[in-house]
Amino acid sequence: MTARVCIVGAGPVGVVAAIACARKGMQVTLFEAEREIDPSPRAATTHPSTLEMLAEIGLLDEFRSVGLVARHFQFWDGVTKTLVAEFDHEALRDETPYPYVVQTEQHKLTAIGLRRLYAMSNTEVRLGAGVVDVTQDGGSVSVEVAGPDGDERHAFEYIIGCDGGRSTVRKCLDIEFDGYTWPERFLVLTTLFDFQAALGCCTRSYISDPGEWTNLFRVMGDDLKGRWRAVFPARENETDEEAFSEAAVRRRLRKLCEGHPMELVAHRNIYRVHQRVAQSFRKGRVFLAGDAAHVNNPVGGLGLNCGIHDAIELADTLHRVAIGHAGEELLDRYERRRRPINIEFVQQQTVANKKRLEERDSKIRQGNFDELRRTAADPALHKQFLMRTSLIESVRKAGKIH
Repeated sequence: MTARVCIVGAGPVGVVAAIACARKGMQVTLFEAEREIDPSPRAATTHPSTLEMLAEIGLLDEFRSVGLVARHFQFWDGVTKTLVAEFDHEALRDETPYPYVVQTEQHKLTAIGLRRLYAMSNTEVRLGAGVVDVTQDGGSVSVEVAGPDGDERHAFEYIIGCDGGRSTVRKCLDIEFDGYTWPERFLVLTTLFDFQAALGCCTRSYISDPGEWTNLFRVMGDDLKGRWRAVFPARENETDEEAFSEAAVRRRLRKLCEGHPMELVAHRNIYRVHQRVAQSFRKGRVFLAGDAAHVNNPVGGLGLNCGIHDAIELADTLHRVAIGHAGEELLDRYERRRRPINIEFVQQQTVANKKRLEERDSKIRQGNFDELRRTAADPALHKQFLMRTSLIESVRKAGKIH
């Protein structure tokens, strides 16, 4: 019997989960409450381990064609405006066919994936149809959907909740979302100004500053002409109006580069940042993946990557059970693999990344810089550092969990 799988949420994780399940022969229905893809600036860094997975499901070539291949990333001291250390993914040449990251906005991955799904005979995509309730018994699980023509109910063998940090699926399952919210929000300023030409930085740079750190990286934009995103911490009491004001935007961007022309600012965005992990990633025949299961600050670009890893792992697990190559006890392995891996490699790493950028104690700052310099200068440590930041280490560790 062909397993019927429901995916809730058509973000990048949901779309990847749908494709991965459909390619394994499952009958897939994808529900999304919104009618259109959200194009707002969000995750854009895709690591080597994730590129391998996108290649596996046939998305990599198109995905890479609308993005930017970035082999290096750098750490800078924002106070002295000097380079601290540079890391080169070429050190991973023997570990992966993709020794680089691809900086492609997540809405592009969603769009590419949806086009593939529309062309597949065993998939149904329902935009503008939001899941409002989930119920299950021993043999099946069903969703209530609020569609344009009224409420509907559909039954499936499995449901995968990929519906974001405010996940309806997770709430229906009464699964706690443990963790905390950072007191400061993150401000994203997108600009057409070329920071690489002006500062000599590379296309993915982390700038440590006890007053106000910055993540600075380049993406291609929808026009493929290129633009830069600068991510700053907003002050704890800073309102949207204050953060978006001409004076505040000018101050932040001109602190990076005095000559930044204000007319090149293309977009402003601000959002709350959380570090949370669901108490459980599975309840019966319902699973959580991506932001529905875990959220984290974006320093290091790990959250979306981990979500895609969830989707690929889950598709493989469901497939093995559906075709009778494993019993239903294998379903428990998904949580055994994905939950501790997220805590160890994503939660701990992103918190450490943020603390390193915002560190105010001068001795600790210099110690951090010295450690980065030593790591970058030693080939073995350099590679070890990249194995972790690229999530290759996490994928291999998860694969050993039975």
